[in-house]
Amino acid sequence: MNKEERQIVVPGETIVKGNEFLPGEGAYRDGGDIVANRFGIVDIADKHVRVIAVSGAYYPRRGNTIIGTVVDITFNGWLIDFGGAQNAFLSVAEVPRYINKNELREYIDFGESVVAKVWDVKSRRIDTSMKMRGYGKLEGGMIISVNPNKVPRIIGKEGSMVKIIKNATRCEITVGQNGKVWICGNSIEEEIATKKIIEFITLNATITGLTEKVEKFIKDMGLKVSTVEIAAENTDKYEGENNEGENNGEEN
Repeated sequence: MNKEERQIVVPGETIVKGNEFLPGEGAYRDGGDIVANRFGIVDIADKHVRVIAVSGAYYPRRGNTIIGTVVDITFNGWLIDFGGAQNAFLSVAEVPRYINKNELREYIDFGESVVAKVWDVKSRRIDTSMKMRGYGKLEGGMIISVNPNKVPRIIGKEGSMVKIIKNATRCEITVGQNGKVWICGNSIEEEIATKKIIEFITLNATITGLTEKVEKFIKDMGLKVSTVEIAAENTDKYEGENNEGENNGEEN
């Protein structure tokens, strides 16, 4: 199978045959076959075979970028609802500047949203940080929700899809791997246009030639499409497979 194809597989389906292939996430070896163990999109790069899930819940991993809303404030930090089974914790020690413990609400208040990096995941606790560049409180704009499993297609290879959208609408975009996307433009019209493009991507995430179809969709909206150069190799990233320390939502 050509690695540029976007083959949809179901659990138990043989993806490729041959001992030269290595199973990755979402796949396993059965004799000389590489078999899918979940429903998703096949991705093959350098004989490494994986299946990118197209449905299912989001499970945070170390290094993930998440977007969430403050739902509680403790004596030493904030509890953040990011859509998971439990809230994440942001310690007062994990923000870019010193905050007096009696001034937490002045820095981030109830109902305000943040983009943070997951730096530790335990059975009963998820710790986050905002110390790195590109992370912090989100002000203005809008936050939309998408299927977390469609996030790789929104980001694109080496962030190429996000760059195409940003060049077309002039909006700032941060994509959380928990399926939350922050959009901030100079006008509500720019933000709505960005939202429509992202929704188009999620609806067509499993088709081949997605980039070309997105570019056509943007042109049909009367917007300009700028060329984005990417490396030849497949660099789709998702969940824990993203490089640690990288804000995959294109930092502001």
